[in-house]
Amino acid sequence: MRTLYANGWIVTMDDAETEHVSGWVLIDGAEIVAVGAGEEPGERLSGYHRIDCGGAVVTPGLVNTHHHLYQTLTRARAQQADLFTWLRELYPVWARIDAAAEYAAARTGLAELALSGCSTVFDHHYVFPRGRTGLVEAEVQAARELGVRLVASRGSMDLGASDGGLPPDELVEDLDAVLADTERLAGSLHEPGPGARIQIAVAPCSPFSVTGRLMEESATLARRLGLPLHTHLAETVDEESYCRELYGCMPVEYLERLGWLAEDVWCAHCVHLSESEIARFAATGTGVAHCPTSNLRLGAGVAPVRSLLDAGVRVGLGVDGSASNERGDLFHEVKQALLVARGRGGAEAMTAREALRLATRGGAAVLRRDDIGSLEPGMQADLAVWPTDGLALGGAEDLVAGLVLAGPHQVDRLVVRGDDVVRGGALVHADEAEIAGAHRLQAQRFAA
Repeated sequence: MRTLYANGWIVTMDDAETEHVSGWVLIDGAEIVAVGAGEEPGERLSGYHRIDCGGAVVTPGLVNTHHHLYQTLTRARAQQADLFTWLRELYPVWARIDAAAEYAAARTGLAELALSGCSTVFDHHYVFPRGRTGLVEAEVQAARELGVRLVASRGSMDLGASDGGLPPDELVEDLDAVLADTERLAGSLHEPGPGARIQIAVAPCSPFSVTGRLMEESATLARRLGLPLHTHLAETVDEESYCRELYGCMPVEYLERLGWLAEDVWCAHCVHLSESEIARFAATGTGVAHCPTSNLRLGAGVAPVRSLLDAGVRVGLGVDGSASNERGDLFHEVKQALLVARGRGGAEAMTAREALRLATRGGAAVLRRDDIGSLEPGMQADLAVWPTDGLALGGAEDLVAGLVLAGPHQVDRLVVRGDDVVRGGALVHADEAEIAGAHRLQAQRFAA
């Protein structure tokens, strides 16, 4: 079935940064077959469905490169804490998680993201209490039901407090068990190649919760299976002190020693990087997930995104966990990225379109997906339609810049692989009120 999205301001995010102020996108099944302006190709076709966008801005579906879906269960805790204090307060609470709670949390987080125009989500799940099973499978089920793409991770922690790590001993796992479960999940869930809906990444949590041996063996396993690698890095100055004390070096140097600066790796946060460390990221092809709201919420600082981009580093946006952001809205991060870049480097540090690119083409590059992130022939039919006839954009001649500067927004329509996930501002495959009610029941189990 061919569908023509017509009469929209099409922001392709292609290499030429093409935009069609009054344009169209033609899709056939799960793929885009043509994009343009002027005469609509549908006039030469039979058996197609035409959707009039009414002057809306049409962008690629947004790509979230760092999240913790389970954290929707514990929002607004440790309200004035730094990262380490926040974690120490919440680790014991998260130890209660099971598959039912994870499913409710994932449905809530993924629904929030979809309504914010997000079509692809990377989730970094690293809390696996002993004796609990089915956690990754629960969030995969939620993603399939809602219709979004999910890159799920088999995260891990094996360095407990008694051995100098940050997490409580009750939340650390055996190294061999982690590796075996990672391989099991990859074998049963990972979809290779273009168009994949569900993929698996290997994601040890952080330098202060994982041993060097698990980092190295995780990398070996991931490279044998052809899976990407992810971890937290250089989020706070406390992490710098921790790494110097425990490993005798800075976090980036520690990661490089372990073979973790490479094209198949991306790291969350990277707030505290020197110019030489940025150069190492660029030289090795290592990517970065920029999470501006979470970094501000925890007082961690502002990542040097302008310097990273100028050096040629792959950079995408991440909401991060809903316990350190509270709002699962990726479009909000687009505006935040713009604002913090300007706060750090001045009014010319980032344009509205550069910020939007971080959430689309940039995110796709970070996840090493060359089939999403832009509206071009041969790409997956993932697109977001943003209404422009409301109060927020009145008086904005440049609707793309207006969209970013006036964000966040709720998407009118979200299409993933050619299928509607959001239509008319509402979820297509689920009921928002039912998701919220079921989530509240689960969240009560995690009350202090």
